[in-house]
Amino acid sequence: MWGRMHRVLILGAGKIGALISGLLAESGSYRVQLADVDGAAADSVVRAHGGTTLSALALDATQSAALAKHLSEHPVDAVISSLPFYCNTGVAEAARRAQTHYFDLTEDVEVTRSVRAIAASASRAFVPQCGLAPGFISIAAAELITHFDTLRAVKLRVGALPQHPNNVLKYSLTWSTEGLINEYGNPCQAVSDGRLVEVAPLEGLEEIEIDGMRYEAFNTSGGLGSHAETHGAHIESMNYKTIRYPGHCEQMRLLMNDLKLNHDRATLKRVLENAVPQTLQDVVIVYAAVTGTQDGQLREENYVNKVYPQVIAGRLWSAIQVTTAAGITAVVDLVLEHPGKYHGFVAQEQFRLTDILANRFGRYYAPGGTKHVSGEVVVAGKTGHQRRKKAANG
Repeated sequence: MWGRMHRVLILGAGKIGALISGLLAESGSYRVQLADVDGAAADSVVRAHGGTTLSALALDATQSAALAKHLSEHPVDAVISSLPFYCNTGVAEAARRAQTHYFDLTEDVEVTRSVRAIAASASRAFVPQCGLAPGFISIAAAELITHFDTLRAVKLRVGALPQHPNNVLKYSLTWSTEGLINEYGNPCQAVSDGRLVEVAPLEGLEEIEIDGMRYEAFNTSGGLGSHAETHGAHIESMNYKTIRYPGHCEQMRLLMNDLKLNHDRATLKRVLENAVPQTLQDVVIVYAAVTGTQDGQLREENYVNKVYPQVIAGRLWSAIQVTTAAGITAVVDLVLEHPGKYHGFVAQEQFRLTDILANRFGRYYAPGGTKHVSGEVVVAGKTGHQRRKKAANG
């Protein structure tokens, strides 16, 4: 099915980059270069996976000349950035000059705007905001949206939580601390009455119940992705919120707002990394809800999924690592396996959920895909509605 070896350069050998490189290299159809400013970190990933399709190198991707030189001497089909969000604009510029596809994991709104500008009229695909949120949640919501004639409300909710919380924040660090602070501290996009608006982070607190368990959800930045631009003018409300255990938001408001640490993020990072443990025993909750009309009736459809840690290639990976890496590798696979289909700026919602779940990497999201994954899609009235729409379209 996969006929040729794709050549990719992955930047960053951290928590997510390590799994991305392993998934692609062990698939048998990718030749992967894994680069990190710390060459030893990249080497350790290569030793863990073995084989001949994964190689390591020391490269500081923030040095534009060094990155350009490497891409010139070692051409690739795609550059995948798993670097901190603030590095990605420079990487995207290098990818454009090298005429190669570009993918990243950024949740940052301004970085995404920069990538969109860089991608203008490009012959290759520029796909920011891959992974989980934005990323997979955007794709899941987009699938539900196609089931409706008119839209009223779209809710996107995602949480990466410890399975056994035992500290005052009821939280464990499961990914980039800088990315977490960025989401908690930056203005958030939402749609209200068909208008794109900014709302404050850590506000909009609500209670949500999933599988009989109570959680809270509140505004965080970046998770809405490009949905607002794609559907905002045709909808009453759309927003993204992060799911946490009850009480977490109040504690973060104390740290970031009352103690003003949102204005001293370096100190906040040190506080969190010193006080909040990391864990591989996490759970990722994905929840999307869409309300609108189908055949003249007001209806709601939901996508609900829980993903747990999984053993891949003999090593236990956290749920946030699995969902983020599976999200971006599935998108990379779909783009590279369909030459010419994708070019310029590509929004996450341009990918179909069915294609993602059927993909060899996206299967880690599929309900029942492995014994560690449980999930369901609750679809009200979908079958008859879809059949009638198909008939109407000939």
